[in-house]
Amino acid sequence: MMKAGHLYRKILVPLEGTSHDASILNHVRELAKTHGSELILIHIADGWSARFFREESDSKEVREDRAYLEKCAKSLKEEGIPATWRLGFGHPGPELVQAVEETGCDLVAMTTHGHRWIEDVLFGSASSEVRHSVEVPVLLLRTEKKRRPPSP
Repeated sequence: MMKAGHLYRKILVPLEGTSHDASILNHVRELAKTHGSELILIHIADGWSARFFREESDSKEVREDRAYLEKCAKSLKEEGIPATWRLGFGHPGPELVQAVEETGCDLVAMTTHGHRWIEDVLFGSASSEVRHSVEVPVLLLRTEKKRRPPSP
């Protein structure tokens, strides 16, 4: 039996590089503090250069992705939360499944938007592929849609 407080040693956190990341980072920040977890931040670069050259890519997109992940990890470390990062290349679903296997994480915590149904049906969603392909728990946090301000 695992000790309370150590249920999740490593949490894999896929980030998009968008405003949706704040939702999942706020959530996993508290999980990490509660469970003494290491956070492994990951972003999947999926532009042409990233897909073709993979780790060899030095496109503007890939440089910006690396800088973003470094910044997020640094911010978490400054709060005392162990954080590392990795950049994947290609199609998000298979890359995330591979990252789960390679990192030995105990939990995947990611956002889902719930508003791209047609695209998800046609191309599949990364969250769906991950939750159907891995043996560890997957926490899906639905991000809030921007609401219109109330009418006066």
